Amino acid sequence: MRPALAAWLVLNLLGGTGADGSCGEPPEVRSQSVSAPQLSPEERLSPHMPGSLLCDACHAIAFQIEQQLLKAERKMGKKALKESDYIEVLERSCSQDWESYGVLELDGEKRLSGPGLPSQQPLSVMVSGGLWPSRLSKMCHGYVGERGEAQIYGAHRRGPAALRQLLCHGDKRPCAGRKDGGPDPPKALQNEL
Repeated sequence: MRPALAAWLVLNLLGGTGADGSCGEPPEVRSQSVSAPQLSPEERLSPHMPGSLLCDACHAIAFQIEQQLLKAERKMGKKALKESDYIEVLERSCSQDWESYGVLELDGEKRLSGPGLPSQQPLSVMVSGGLWPSRLSKMCHGYVGERGEAQIYGAHRRGPAALRQLLCHGDKRPCAGRKDGGPDPPKALQNEL
């Protein structure tokens, strides 16, 4: 009985039809191509974050600060950190490597991508490294210097939305007037010097 079963199995595997009815032919392979975003000279070379990505960058920074402060609070086993502790955590947050962030193109618009930002298309190419980490670090240090450690920690204690509001929204903030954190509206072009 076993030799007959083995022979039947071999014949079915070699000569049988596949589940899709292709009579043993390999399934059709679909191919898609995705290209990296084309970066402007400003996006490639400027030491500053391009204006169109400031809101995304701010949300990434707020997310990282929030995560680092939460981690420190859990580690300390306390509800609130001492001033010296949250100052150290904020410094560490801004000085991290930021390598998990980069820019990709989504529906023809360049967006910053990485942890804490809205998920992007499943099939896309992200340009990371280069100047993106130093831009994020520089912005983070600027926010801490501008707003102050105590004010940032106070906003964190009120919740992630309060921290994003403090850093990113409101008058003259990167996401001013927007709730979704979408890209900046197009700006009038200016002559370059």
